[in-house]
Amino acid sequence: MPLDRRDFLKAGAAGLAAPWLARGAAPAFRPEWSSLAHYRVPEWFRDAKFGIWAHWSAQCVPERGDWYARLMYLQGSPFYDYHVKTYGHPSRFGFMEIDNLWKAERWEPQQLMQLYRKAGAKYFVALANHHDNFDAYDSSHHAWNSVRIGPRKDIVGTWAGIAREQGLRFGVSVHAAHAWHWWQTAYGYDGEGPLAGVRYDAATLTKADGQGKWWEGLDPQDLYTGANMAMPDGIRGIQAVQDWHAKHDGVWTERPPSHNPRFVRSWSLRCRDLIDKYRPDLVYFDDNQLPLGQAGLDMAAYYYNAGLAWNEGRLETVINGKNLQPHQRTALVEDVERGYSSSLRPLPWQSDTCIGNWHYDRELYLRHGYKSATSVISRLCDVVSKNGNLLLSVPLRGDGSIDDDELAILGELAAWMEVNGAAIFGTRPWTDYGEGPTQVKQGMFGETAVGPFTPQDIRFTTGGAILYALVLAPLRQPSLTIRSLGTQRAGRIERVELLGTAQPLNYRRGEDSLVIDLPENMPTSPVSALRISGQGLV
Repeated sequence: MPLDRRDFLKAGAAGLAAPWLARGAAPAFRPEWSSLAHYRVPEWFRDAKFGIWAHWSAQCVPERGDWYARLMYLQGSPFYDYHVKTYGHPSRFGFMEIDNLWKAERWEPQQLMQLYRKAGAKYFVALANHHDNFDAYDSSHHAWNSVRIGPRKDIVGTWAGIAREQGLRFGVSVHAAHAWHWWQTAYGYDGEGPLAGVRYDAATLTKADGQGKWWEGLDPQDLYTGANMAMPDGIRGIQAVQDWHAKHDGVWTERPPSHNPRFVRSWSLRCRDLIDKYRPDLVYFDDNQLPLGQAGLDMAAYYYNAGLAWNEGRLETVINGKNLQPHQRTALVEDVERGYSSSLRPLPWQSDTCIGNWHYDRELYLRHGYKSATSVISRLCDVVSKNGNLLLSVPLRGDGSIDDDELAILGELAAWMEVNGAAIFGTRPWTDYGEGPTQVKQGMFGETAVGPFTPQDIRFTTGGAILYALVLAPLRQPSLTIRSLGTQRAGRIERVELLGTAQPLNYRRGEDSLVIDLPENMPTSPVSALRISGQGLV
């Protein structure tokens, strides 16, 4: 069961009392949706618009992409084939060994943060743990962490200090609430072949087996979470094994494992430790609504109340959750993973995406398959015009470095932000988000359904009395028509400028459109931003 709610609301059990409560802070939020609904999004988040995320863990070491740790235990998957060829059979060399191979030997966080800041990031998010249940911080309640194993560094703590030194807000992403079902492939076995039926490492290793080895004193069951729904004996055939996992442990769920209260308690203690140690400005939960039932509500209230104490009663903290119900959208900032909004939302929200695969994928780099800077910029403008922020992951290699394609993308982002940042940062939506023919798919995982934007796709933002018009594709024609800015729909226009140029532009205006003459030597830009001033526009 979750920690008792009283542990979160008053100084209670020894060792669990919150430091801020010990100083006499009065909690303002209760662990109930009706209480969390009184939350209000802080202005720093609304102003920030763009964040960069280091979705980095030991799963980057094989450089094969996301969910390696789960899929390497699924015979018939390319991850399994690669693992057997490179490291050996998972009954003998399981993922816990990959944790130990993660050394972060080329990680230069100071230099990386400078690149992120120049690229426009106003907040930075570090992965605290993934579904593989390994903590990338100095975890007091979980021995499988990056200080004791692998890098032997406090990854989150290092990121936090450097981000704040460079003026960025700092967040953490927490994914481990799903480990109890996600890891069950590690308790399985091959469906065919010479080792058919031989259980993988999670099913056989105990703490005693570590004597004299690098993991002496550690219990593999604390990492793999226990055989919560392990595949039964007697299943034969690769497809049968895959079907069993897809039907049982492959089902995405936020419910806590009723038979394993120890896992929920551990998650709660670790999450609370993360909050207390690093005081993040943002916590991203990779969950629909909140994780693990009441435990997630408890953690949300705890974090909001802690933030009030840190910030002298001001609401300065943010929680991201996904697929929120209408009554939950004032309690958290909704995150739309790899997706868009088709409308201007009344409440601030966030879209997150990655230029490649969530965990580093070397093959994707070798075929130059990343999202382009142009696509990132046009997406950012679309999201911001609809009252959202964009959180962008730039994958790190297992050693902590980034490749030359990623460096080039960050450089292009930096160049665009230097000229056009005024149309993004600190802005607010206009009455209409924009105009144009390109439709975007509403909701999560819809980014691949969106075609390329055109010069007729225009998005609006406002800064003070200024209206900005952002054209989502390169301008090559002599003039631009904006149908939303005819005299029947908007106030008086007195001046039109192209950001990055010194001279005002000539324009003609009718009842149903504004036509702007573009410079003969139009600067090449993936998205051009026009600054429009006048009376009654905003």
